[in-house]
Order: sequence, then C-alpha cells, then structure tokens
Amino acid sequence: MSTKPEDVGLSSERLSRIDRHLRERYIEPGKIAGAVTLVARHGQVAHLSALGLRDRERKEPMTEDTVFRIYSMTKPIVSIAMMSLVEEARCALMDPVHRYIPEWEHLRVFRYGVWPTFVTDPPQRPMTIRDLLTHTSGLTYGFMLRDAVDAAYRQLGVSGAAPGDPRPATLQEMVDKLAKLPLIFSPGTRWSYSVATDIVGYLVERISGQRLDEFLRVRIFEPLGMRDTGFHLAETDAKRFATNYRLGPDRALVVADDPLKSEYLRPPTFLSGGGGLVSTAEDYRRFCQMLLDGGRANGHQIVGRKTIELMTQNHLPDNSDLAALATGTFSEATFDGVGFGLGFAILIDAAKRALHGSEGEYYWGGAASTAFWVDPSEDLLVVFLAQLMPSNTYDFRGQLRNLVYSAIVD
Repeated sequence: MSTKPEDVGLSSERLSRIDRHLRERYIEPGKIAGAVTLVARHGQVAHLSALGLRDRERKEPMTEDTVFRIYSMTKPIVSIAMMSLVEEARCALMDPVHRYIPEWEHLRVFRYGVWPTFVTDPPQRPMTIRDLLTHTSGLTYGFMLRDAVDAAYRQLGVSGAAPGDPRPATLQEMVDKLAKLPLIFSPGTRWSYSVATDIVGYLVERISGQRLDEFLRVRIFEPLGMRDTGFHLAETDAKRFATNYRLGPDRALVVADDPLKSEYLRPPTFLSGGGGLVSTAEDYRRFCQMLLDGGRANGHQIVGRKTIELMTQNHLPDNSDLAALATGTFSEATFDGVGFGLGFAILIDAAKRALHGSEGEYYWGGAASTAFWVDPSEDLLVVFLAQLMPSNTYDFRGQLRNLVYSAIVD
C-alpha cells in the first residue's frame, strides 16, 4: 500500500518538511514526546513516519504501530455505525430521540438558575437523531466551563472538566442523569460540542440490540481489518501503547496516563462513543480510505456511497458556518468557513477559514492532539497521532495542512 510520493503527484522533498518541522519545532525542544504522521493519496501511502518517543520515561521509541488514545476521533466511527442502521431503515435521521429514550420526552431548555433549581422553557421542537450527529441537540460538555448547565454536568458526573474526570459507570447512567437536566438551547437552533455522540452510541445499542463495542467490531473493525482499534487493549499490547502527556506549570511534559497502568488495559463499563477508542495510524487510515472509497473496503460495503455523500454535506441551518451558530469557543475545528455534517466538520469556505485545503473536505480531531482529514477532490487523506493534552496547545493541524498541501505537485 506504499508508493513513491511522485507516483501519486506528491513531492518527496516537500513531504520531508513534515518530519523536519516536527523534529525541530516540537520533539527536540521537548514540547511533545513523539508523533506518527501518515499521508496517503490515490489509495497509496506516500508518507509514514514515526518520530521521537512513545514513552519518554522508559525511553521507548515511537513506532509506526504505536497505539494511541484517539478520544474524539471515535465520533466519526460511531456516526458511521448509526448511519448503517439508518440505511437499514431501523431508524431515521428525523426520528425524535425520545422514541428510543422515553424518559427524554419532556426535556426542557435552560433559561436561568443553578442546579437543582433551574428555570426552563419548553423546546421549540423535539431533539432528533440528526441533531445528535450534528451537535445541534442542545446537549453540552462539562469541560466547557461556560454556564450553570455545564456546572451541573460536572456536579452530577455527566462529564467532567477534562478527560479522566469522574463520569457515569454506564451509558444508561448518563442517559438517566441527562433526563434531569435542561438543554442549553432548543434543538436545531445552535451548535455546541457535546456528549451527543455518546448518546448516538447508546442509540446504536438500543436499536441494534448489541453492545456498542460488539457492533463496532462486527460492522466496522473486522471488515476493515482494524485489528488494533477498540475500547481497551490487551496487556500484551501495552508495550505498544503511547504515554499520554499534559503540560505542567512550567510547560514541561507531565505524564497524564501511564501506558502500563492505564485504565485502557481493562474493559470499560462506560463505552464512550464520543471519545473512548484507541487506535493506530494504519487502522485509522483504513477507516478514512473506506470513506474515500464510497463506504467500501476489502470487499465489504460498510455503508453506501450516497450515505457518505449525505454525511459530508453541511447540515447546519441555511448553510451556516460554526462561527455563526456555535455557543462557546471550544471544538476540534476552527469556526470560520467550517460547517458540520453527520459526524464530521466540513470545509465550506476555504478563503474564510484562511488555511490550505479543499472545499468539501471533512475532518475531526481528538483531545490528545490527534487529527485526521479526508479530501475527496484531491483523493487525499492524512492521519496525525500524538499524545499531548489539551489539543489546542499547539497548532499541529494548521501547520500540517500547510506542509501537506504544499507537497501536491501534479
């Protein structure tokens, strides 16, 4: 699956800037321990590098098969799982969520107050499955630190201020806790990054009758040959698991999760469709290549071509961008010129975003500085994996775009 960059219209010399940039700007100064970068075009891997260390404390080198916590890069995978059920007519995008979660039928919208004495209004309409997939549901994340509803998420343990904070023991417990809380806006009227994809995972379980991990394994991971992707990894694979880091008070790297002591070495009871998977660069390449190939890989049709086309259109009202509709300032994407589809950010105005790219490309990232994007017009995909929290510490994603797109020479 590998080729000379020139055979797919890329410059070897220009692609070599990626490694030089990461090594000189980030790894040698100690800003990150290491990274894996993969660039593929026309179905061929043109650049794959593993730089630095996956475990700085034990001096373990980064390797191409290193396993990473991909956090919110879980969301597109679970969104594909939901759309496979839509394809089978077992549910529909415009179905009200309370059809599957009856205790949510009378959710209200926050007006003012603090938990447990909120003053609320009725929503303009019920929340739909499409609202969950597009983050226009009115749900939020506790780490937004924005208002009294976010605070209630933290207080009730729905989601914390950072990954690793207390969370529900099961998806059912999350659903039950959310039934007691108001939405931050009426569904479909605004955009807010949220626990919505965790609820998508819950719906996959309710509609399919299978546990989320089993559904993903049978429907996506095994057909695609994603052998290293799951909600946990075996202890025998811990030697390939990267250390997760955060910045200390002096901006030095501090271990946030030791791979040999990590909770990822045990099967979880909370299967987070919003951020629970681990994976490798090759596994995630297989997922992205399936998207580029119209939902097909290894003789398996994971979803149909028209489903991918639907998912990668901008579903925000009036073709708005995130800058016009977002509440709060955090997401795994920039806001200007960027819309949102069914599980992906969508570039709708390249000039407004002011970054290299192609209109129609789709992408997302994860809390530990992971990122991917798929560019159908250039038949290009990129996977970048590092382990540094939070993801907005450095502009890996914007810099990587400049480096990759400047290497296209055909």
